[in-house]
Amino acid sequence: MPTLAENRIRTGVPGFDEILRGGLIPRRTYLLRGGPGSGKTTLGLHFLINAPQSNSLFVSLGEAEQQLRDNAVGIGLSMEGVDVLDLSPGQEESGDTYTLLESWDVEGNSLHDSILDYVREHQPKRILIDSLSQMRYLSADTFLFRKQAMSLLRKLTAEGATVLFTSEQGPSDDDDETLAFLSDGVITLEQTDSGRQCQVTKLRGSSFAQGAHYFSLGDDGMTLYPRLVPSHHGRQVEHAPLGSGLPEFDALTHGGLERGTITLLSGPTGVGKTTLGAQLMSEAARRHERSVIYSFDEGASTFLARCRQVGLPVEEMMAAGHLNFEAVESLHYNPDEFAARVRIEIEECGATMVMIDSLSGYQQSVRGEDLQQRVHALCRYLVNMGVTVLLVNEVFSITGQQTRVTEYGLSYLADNIIMLRYIELDSELRKSIGVLKKRAGGFEKTLREFDITSEGLKVGQPFHGLRGILGGIPEVTTNSRDTT
Repeated sequence: MPTLAENRIRTGVPGFDEILRGGLIPRRTYLLRGGPGSGKTTLGLHFLINAPQSNSLFVSLGEAEQQLRDNAVGIGLSMEGVDVLDLSPGQEESGDTYTLLESWDVEGNSLHDSILDYVREHQPKRILIDSLSQMRYLSADTFLFRKQAMSLLRKLTAEGATVLFTSEQGPSDDDDETLAFLSDGVITLEQTDSGRQCQVTKLRGSSFAQGAHYFSLGDDGMTLYPRLVPSHHGRQVEHAPLGSGLPEFDALTHGGLERGTITLLSGPTGVGKTTLGAQLMSEAARRHERSVIYSFDEGASTFLARCRQVGLPVEEMMAAGHLNFEAVESLHYNPDEFAARVRIEIEECGATMVMIDSLSGYQQSVRGEDLQQRVHALCRYLVNMGVTVLLVNEVFSITGQQTRVTEYGLSYLADNIIMLRYIELDSELRKSIGVLKKRAGGFEKTLREFDITSEGLKVGQPFHGLRGILGGIPEVTTNSRDTT
């Protein structure tokens, strides 16, 4: 006999079955609740349309059948093969009025009997009742409504059907809590300030992915983006050092950055963080490894122009499929949707190096959520998958005595921290580069001059005879400046 896990019913919603640990348990009842326009009917339509044979039934208590079918086509879902039992207002036959009451409570037709008679005759295996909220108005009180709803749901599952039913969730609704108590599973959909979210709060006989998961409604219906859990992913990787293509940078880092580590590139605006990151990504592409740059701050044309000016042939690497640049509009993506895009690059396209530029831009997609928690989950997933990660972080001070690596409290996450800073030397604005942290090995403790030229990036010799470089205005400690 198959186990519950082996006999799951897939909903047809991309990503949703993942948080349900494979799908819904058959011959049970599930409540879909949420406000108007939250996506309950769309989710239910996916469930019906995904039936292996034409054995699904839409019980409509609110909309007429033709309107339902037209609306489904409008969101990219066809109800062809889905039967509709139209019990919406105005569809009663012979002027009879439907009620929820069973035959022993009232003479004549009832919604209860009409639904049950149809199911017994046609034997659908998947049923969506939209919306059970309409039926509660036909009951005298909550106790009677609960009794009648329980009877209907139990008899439908006894006929072998798996039942989804919707409920309009209000700010305070005892009847809605009654339906949650009666159901085997509760799925809540809501529109929040940061986007649409789905949360499973009850699933009898099964575990499920906890927490709220973002979803979208589009031309293909509903797509859900499971919240990223790093511990569910992993692969073995050798943490070998990766060359940067800059001998002096490799000397500074004692051989280069290690594969499968997280590197924070920290510095003020315009100091060269993105260009240095592009150099490291380009070197990976030269090794014929796929690398991906997610830019929240600039478009592709600006990025390509910048790379051309310093002699980085990124366009050739992109054409060969070794480098991918994606300009991300942060306000159009929630963190779960962005994580899903990253997962496709890693798990399907084989990317081994990822750069996020920048944390300030990524923060906009988080929209009030805990940035530290989101970045932690994404980076831990990438490291578990053996991916080398570059995080570009802008510090808000150009120079000064108080040197911060990041304003977001994420330095603990980084295996390596590369500092880029401005300094004033002989009334000239110059740049410095140094390593603050490297978990996997030693590094050079000196600061070196850093420059961006038409011939590429230049990492100079270590500064000597100077002090106060991190403060931005170095002081000469020797009689000679030849070493600078």
